[in-house]
Amino acid sequence: MRRSVAGTASVRGVGLHTGAESSVNFRSGEAGTGIVFRRTDLADTPVIRATAANATDVDRHTSLGSGAAVVHTVEHVLAAVAAHRLDDIMIDIDGPELPNGDGSAAAFFHALEDAGPVEQDGAPVDYKVQMPYVLNDGDSRYLVAPHDAVRLNVTIEWDHPAIGRQSGCFDISAEGFAESLARARTFGFTDEIDELRSRGLAQGATASSGIGLTRDGVQTELLWPDEFVRHKTVDLLGDLALLGGRFKGEVVANRPSHKGNLALVRSIQRVCSLRVPPVMGIQEILGVIPHRYPMLLVDRIIEMEEGRRVVGIKNVTVNEPFFQGHFPEHPIMPGVLIIEAMGQVGGMLLMGSFENPQDKVVYFMAIDSVKFRRPVVPGDQIRFELEMLHFRGRNCRMRGVGYVDGQPAAEAEMMARVVDK
Repeated sequence: MRRSVAGTASVRGVGLHTGAESSVNFRSGEAGTGIVFRRTDLADTPVIRATAANATDVDRHTSLGSGAAVVHTVEHVLAAVAAHRLDDIMIDIDGPELPNGDGSAAAFFHALEDAGPVEQDGAPVDYKVQMPYVLNDGDSRYLVAPHDAVRLNVTIEWDHPAIGRQSGCFDISAEGFAESLARARTFGFTDEIDELRSRGLAQGATASSGIGLTRDGVQTELLWPDEFVRHKTVDLLGDLALLGGRFKGEVVANRPSHKGNLALVRSIQRVCSLRVPPVMGIQEILGVIPHRYPMLLVDRIIEMEEGRRVVGIKNVTVNEPFFQGHFPEHPIMPGVLIIEAMGQVGGMLLMGSFENPQDKVVYFMAIDSVKFRRPVVPGDQIRFELEMLHFRGRNCRMRGVGYVDGQPAAEAEMMARVVDK
């Protein structure tokens, strides 16, 4: 069963980074809605879905955007949503940033508790880890492993007498979150405020908006000696909500960051099994692009953001006709066909911008920066992720990467043009 809330609840306050005051209202979402922010102060009330694809900024906080609409510092409210295991919820906000309060997730958690989490029809989207793997992103290091629930094992390290090296292991549940994590506050160094404000950050920071650190002490009384690692665990949980479904597994995170957390979310999306219907199945694909057997090389489209990004799947089987002649004793998918499959996925994104796509065809104009990272063999599933770099008139430039088991297999930049048949 999926989960939403039965009633409504609200939180009001000032944003930490923008300094703007806003009200947040929680209300139920229909099954399949997902986690959605609505900017009620903007014309046409634009919606922003809480997914990694909409992440726009990870400098000291996590921001989401869609078109011109942006909402900043979403990690604390998303941690509260994840702690209650909510799948469908509408989060209305009349400003650019979530209220900071005391720098914790407690206000959001208790507001959602008051709204009454309930089950509703529909199957949740599950991201379940099947095998361990490691991800490195800058100074951040993550080990992801199978587990029958959600376990976050976090270690941080700062050269500061109040922090030093801290570790904490937390099994995530609503009850455990309320007791051990919800009240853990954000923290920052007081002598960095001016520099942050010069970059447009920390405009709403005050003595009560989190834990203030001097270079040799703490200005705020701590709730726990290890409150710092507890808050970093809250940030990680909130960023994991950008999966767009329920995570099930253990994450061992060393020096996590918002940037690293986002890379982690994207890696989990690539390697974990999930139950989610495709955005476009094979019948819809056949109605858009002209390719047919044996040159149709995309099986389904699982993500589509018009004009921005597309994700498609190619299942490679031993029955592919090209394996009969391409190293039949040691079958390897030809590199040119991997790039062709990537181009077909990109063509689905490009065609989505035109009316009557059945009357048009996409031609390659150039293919640059092609790299092959590993062979693709029977039994592999290639996940192609393409991002629009430039689009004008009927011409576009896209960058694509094909992943197998979460690891890059091929990448390229391609220029293409839509022409009439």
